Amino acid sequence: MAKKPGLTILAVSLATALAACGDTPAGEALRSLAPSATETEAGAPSPAPQGAGLMLLAPRRVLLVPVSEAGDRRVWRGVGNVALATEGARVVATAGLARMVMATRFDGPDPLDDPRALLGREARARRTVDLSGADREPGSMRFGVALDCTLRGQPEAGWILVEERCRGGGLSFTNRFWAEAASGTVRRSEQWAGDGLPLLVIEIR
Repeated sequence: MAKKPGLTILAVSLATALAACGDTPAGEALRSLAPSATETEAGAPSPAPQGAGLMLLAPRRVLLVPVSEAGDRRVWRGVGNVALATEGARVVATAGLARMVMATRFDGPDPLDDPRALLGREARARRTVDLSGADREPGSMRFGVALDCTLRGQPEAGWILVEERCRGGGLSFTNRFWAEAASGTVRRSEQWAGDGLPLLVIEIR
């Protein structure tokens, strides 16, 4: 299967976005990312208000706005030096958190592109990620970590809940995505973004 192109351009865009995020020192921004009890609660999506944006609910509540777009790939930026790159509903790179996903590469299509096709069936996916600590020290970096994932969708009160279980490189985690049953559009997700970091809880608005 043909591989999707890597996200080197997105990583550069993230670095550029962070440089323009303001005068908050990086160390202070990272210390402020401790989650609160209310921000880490999981559950079905809440009604989306008017206006475009991506709300990061955990590990810190931050409203992110798009700063660049290419097809279904977007770079989002918020206060506190937080920036995310997404491809569709999936987070593929991060910055401004205690751990960073520097790049994501897919082997073949991402089954999450059509959550409705996952209802009652399993699909497998494989991708590799490059990881780093916030300080970007060489000792904190890991390149080419291979993740083997299994996705399955199930109906949940008018939504499609897709659970994605991933293992590889000494890691094991479960992502969750809530998609509208009619359109298949993902509105809320809980996504892994680095070992030792709480799941990112995101609502697309």
